Amino acid sequence: MDLSIVAILAQDGITNGAIYALLAMALVLVFSVTRVIFLPQGEFIGFGALTLAALQTEQFPRLVMLLLVLGVATFLTELGAALYARRYKPLSAKLLGWSAAENLLYPLLVWALASALPWHTMPMVLQILLVLGITVPMGLMIYRLAYQRVAEASVLVLLIVSVAVHFALLSLGLLVFGPEGSRTLPFTEWSTSVGALLISGQSALVIVVSLSLIALLYLFFERTLMGKALRATAVNRNGARLVGIGTNQAGRLAFGLSAGLGSLAGVLIGPMNTVQYDTGFVVALKGFVAAIIGGLASYPLAAIGAVLVGLLESYSSFWASDYKEVIVFTLILPVLAWRSWRSPHSDEE
Repeated sequence: MDLSIVAILAQDGITNGAIYALLAMALVLVFSVTRVIFLPQGEFIGFGALTLAALQTEQFPRLVMLLLVLGVATFLTELGAALYARRYKPLSAKLLGWSAAENLLYPLLVWALASALPWHTMPMVLQILLVLGITVPMGLMIYRLAYQRVAEASVLVLLIVSVAVHFALLSLGLLVFGPEGSRTLPFTEWSTSVGALLISGQSALVIVVSLSLIALLYLFFERTLMGKALRATAVNRNGARLVGIGTNQAGRLAFGLSAGLGSLAGVLIGPMNTVQYDTGFVVALKGFVAAIIGGLASYPLAAIGAVLVGLLESYSSFWASDYKEVIVFTLILPVLAWRSWRSPHSDEE
């Protein structure tokens, strides 16, 4: 190994680490607000990449059909909850009307747009916006269908629910996309050389986009009222409820942001790797390792851990490619041991 190989491996590691940082921050966000370890995060990677690939190859994005099904299920759930609560308070026509617009009319509007417009001829930015317009509401609906009713349950129960949702979405992904993998078109063909190192525009764009999203999330949590409400919910859920913060709305927002970050991660890796319906699970697990380094609470530590995971994976692929996954996932053991020794915790935790 010489310095040029060290630099090339470092570039690959930092690029992968930028992707893992997005996923780690999404996992930390969801866990800190809702105490849910969101295992289905990886499915949104495949949903984002494969839906963008479908748009670019003149195919109808079949994920819209899943959005329609989830929308109907969410509306029926809202309707059932409203009818059940009618014995305690009057039935709110306004609330049901908003639910119908959000869960029925919006998916129909997305279906009409996806069917009517020639998306393969449009700029990639618009294609990505359509992908986010499909996947982000799915995150909201998944929270309402699977997690909202058990939001006060123990972390173990929420983890079991996450496992069930993961397998359900994995099966639905196979049904929607099939077993074949796809790649998306590259964002740019630009590249430059710095000495013996070739820097591709694709890698540079991934890093820039990831850093920009991290900065936007920081501004969102520090400067906006909604971001501060999410932070309050993360610190003390009951206290946030007492001062008038809607914890269910906070949970929905956290899941929507997480679904968006997962989809963007899939869009970013789509031009560099062939993505299948189940590809995102292993990628999300590496983001989970980074989130564990951050204690599922610290965004900066999670981002640093993501870069560490990316570099470890890159250099492991050079020295011991057959065991690179084992080496990366083994990193979680000393981190858990160290946190167990250093952090006080109760039996419930």
